[in-house]
Amino acid sequence: MNLKLSLPEMVLLDVKDVTQVIVETVRGSVGILPRRLDGVAALVPGILVYDVAAGGRQYVAVDEGILVKMDETVLISVHNALAGEDLDHLQAALLSMQMRKDTEDRDARVEMARVESGLIRRLVGLRHE
Repeated sequence: MNLKLSLPEMVLLDVKDVTQVIVETVRGSVGILPRRLDGVAALVPGILVYDVAAGGRQYVAVDEGILVKMDETVLISVHNALAGEDLDHLQAALLSMQMRKDTEDRDARVEMARVESGLIRRLVGLRHE
């Protein structure tokens, strides 16, 4: 199989002769072999594992995204990813990605609440004019 892992700004991996891909989906861990039926899966943050015929097992920490299996090609698109061989380092990076995403989500909610309260104040002000 061919494995292509894309980020919004670049292609992180483009690997040939992949014998197996293991990913974390919203329904649990899924293994993909070359003869598996085509399909699509929503990915959750986790460690992507893939085996290369000549190079052994490789690991990538990935954020949420999508996987498409089409013929002999596995296309994966995620928001953020980090490839490496040290699982402890990748798990720490994954936790860091999740904490950063949580912080960004919280900041977005705070900003939306500020905008909504400003809008309500303006609407109340218009009603009293």
